Amino acid sequence: MIERIRKRMTSKERSAQMVNRMEDVFQCPLCKSPIKVVDLKSLICTNNHTYDFAKQGYVNMMARPVKSHYDKQLFAARHKIIAESKLYTEVHKKISEVMRKHVNGKEESIRIFDAGCGEGSHLQQIVNECKDDKITGIGLDISKEGIALAARNHKESMIWLVGDLASSPFTDQSLQTVLNFLSPANYKEFKRILAPGGLMIKVVPRTHYLKELRDEIFGKTDKESYENDKTVSLFQTHFDLVNQIKLNYTKKLSKAELINLVHMSPLAWNSDEAKIATFLNQDFRDITIDLDILVGINNGESENR
Repeated sequence: MIERIRKRMTSKERSAQMVNRMEDVFQCPLCKSPIKVVDLKSLICTNNHTYDFAKQGYVNMMARPVKSHYDKQLFAARHKIIAESKLYTEVHKKISEVMRKHVNGKEESIRIFDAGCGEGSHLQQIVNECKDDKITGIGLDISKEGIALAARNHKESMIWLVGDLASSPFTDQSLQTVLNFLSPANYKEFKRILAPGGLMIKVVPRTHYLKELRDEIFGKTDKESYENDKTVSLFQTHFDLVNQIKLNYTKKLSKAELINLVHMSPLAWNSDEAKIATFLNQDFRDITIDLDILVGINNGESENR
């Protein structure tokens, strides 16, 4: 009976219902006051700032529109590569493995926040891999185009927000995991919203990440061995580093997938069209994934940096 009622609910109502069950997690990004779901239509704070649920199910919590270089074509291509190809499968499995170990045996609900989630496919794939009904994914990005696509493609156990990471709509220490996947970090905000003992996961590129595409566009160059020393050092000033996982592997992509790889990557912006055509003039191509996964624990100390 409950399942039939859920199926009759709109995307907007389902999302509002999920947010309503965890109102304690959210606050107004403008005035930091408590916020509530009203009539399964809007989030309204005690100072009457109002954020409506869109028909796709996401909530726009930006104070004003922001222009982005990322467009619908880029986000559609990212969805196809991340959710439909096997390029990032090993990354998703490794992150979900780390998360499962961290939450193993815990009975309470687990909220995973993806800071800078784009069109949401990384977060959805990781949540799917975790196979844990206690987990709810929350994705936030400054791009309305990306979040709208996320809400259309990924509906179950997910909350999607348009918002600014510098002023995120979360209460202090309300999230159990923060994921920062190939995106700029805001450690002060991560520290504020992550619960004591919470998990911080940051994914950063290494030297050979997508090197086949970069070599074609920029030309092959001799590269010295590269370590993310500065990134790790900064990470450790905010969180206790418990693991640094290095992933390096190749996956064969078809011509259609190579086209999506080009369309999804800022590397190809303003690039020589002849070089791009050469890269795409092949039926298959091995593509390299070369990443560091930094795993940290929030020690619970206040953030004063």
